[in-house]
Amino acid sequence: MSKMQMFKSHERSVERSLDELYNDDAERADAEVFGRKVSASRRGFLGGAGLAAMSAAVGGAIPFAANMPGGLIPAALAQNAPAAGESPAPAPKGPQHLQFPGKSDGLVVLGDRPLVAETPENLLDDDTTPTDKLFVRNNGQIPEESKDPDKWSFVIDGEVNNKLTLTLGELKAKHKPVTRRLVLECGGNGRSFFTPQARGNQWTNGGVGCPEWTGVKLADIIKSAGLKPSAVFSGHYGRDLHLSGDESKPTLSRGVPIKKLMDENNLIVFALNGKPLPNIHGGPVRLFIPGWPGSLSAKWLSRIWIRDKEHDGPGMTEFAYRVPIKPMIPGAKGDPKNFQILESMPIRSIITSPANGDKIAAGTKEIKLRGAAWAGDFTVDHVDVSTDFGATWTRVKLSKPKNKYDWQRWTTTVKLPTDGYYEIWARGTDSKGVMQPHMAGFWNPQGYGGNAMHRVAVLVG
Repeated sequence: MSKMQMFKSHERSVERSLDELYNDDAERADAEVFGRKVSASRRGFLGGAGLAAMSAAVGGAIPFAANMPGGLIPAALAQNAPAAGESPAPAPKGPQHLQFPGKSDGLVVLGDRPLVAETPENLLDDDTTPTDKLFVRNNGQIPEESKDPDKWSFVIDGEVNNKLTLTLGELKAKHKPVTRRLVLECGGNGRSFFTPQARGNQWTNGGVGCPEWTGVKLADIIKSAGLKPSAVFSGHYGRDLHLSGDESKPTLSRGVPIKKLMDENNLIVFALNGKPLPNIHGGPVRLFIPGWPGSLSAKWLSRIWIRDKEHDGPGMTEFAYRVPIKPMIPGAKGDPKNFQILESMPIRSIITSPANGDKIAAGTKEIKLRGAAWAGDFTVDHVDVSTDFGATWTRVKLSKPKNKYDWQRWTTTVKLPTDGYYEIWARGTDSKGVMQPHMAGFWNPQGYGGNAMHRVAVLVG
């Protein structure tokens, strides 16, 4: 049974998905799907036929069933619905796996026009993300691979004292390269966790990776151009063609305040994991602005425009890459005046081992867990895990980042009382004291900031 299995509503006699039932009335959905009974002493109590039905659905006994909140869809059943891409197409019957040169076929396609593919959490189990496992996010048509990378050029102009036109060859010859392990994360990562569904590619936690990037410090190049006192904001441009084929339309052009632009960790990148930057990831030259949405890190870099006002390119206005200032009614249209630009990405922790759906040998009394956590401009203070639906929590061993904007790997071991169905929950807390929520909050039309805690289902025996 999956998230998209259909149930029949007794009142209206129409087929509805598991999500729709729970979104409308969680308690009634419990009764319809599992026969869950709500007692006066404990809301959400599951017993008798209801417990038997749920155990059958998840594949085994549920040792901590008494702690299971009413209205919670078990992680084993909450498989993601096939994601709609940005072009209309019939929904596939299951995940479509990426078939692309140099990329793992474990990546899951979320859209094909433009090409978008995410990395399942269990494929993010490496300390340094291999290139073949790094997610793919495009906004326009992928340019043809450069035949002479060193002649690739880009411009820095606008509110600068000296307009610069640099080739990749000049960049490498005149500036000392630096290599850093940095998190790249799509601004819409976690979008699928919002209820009701927000617009756009339905990312789970897989719009992220943390490989090693090599390039030169952006701040050094900007200093060479010389900022005028009027410089306020940047605008970033790449050479990817608009989906319409109209060369006069920028595909996406986003930018940052000058203070963020001059962060010493920003890079103009030409290598990924020790090899020339692949075309699919913006090669031969891309921008990298860590900690903030990946859309700021323009691929196939062509121009950095220094402006005397906030940038207003495609992807900078209305609800694009913006979050509410005050909470709005989920599903409502929203008022653009109540929105601000999404800057630092929120705290997120993921479990990378075991994988969701793993079956573990009978008699296993403990499981070794691994994962990763990151927090945009901030660091991760701690990560906690639970195997009893949040009744108790265990603090994990958290590694230090290799450099600023690196993710932090974590490990721990949890003990199990018996065989059966378990959910492993992980939640992170950042250096400001902000903790991941149980469910995605602050709903917004385009689904940014959906950092609900990660849940993984395993079956022992």
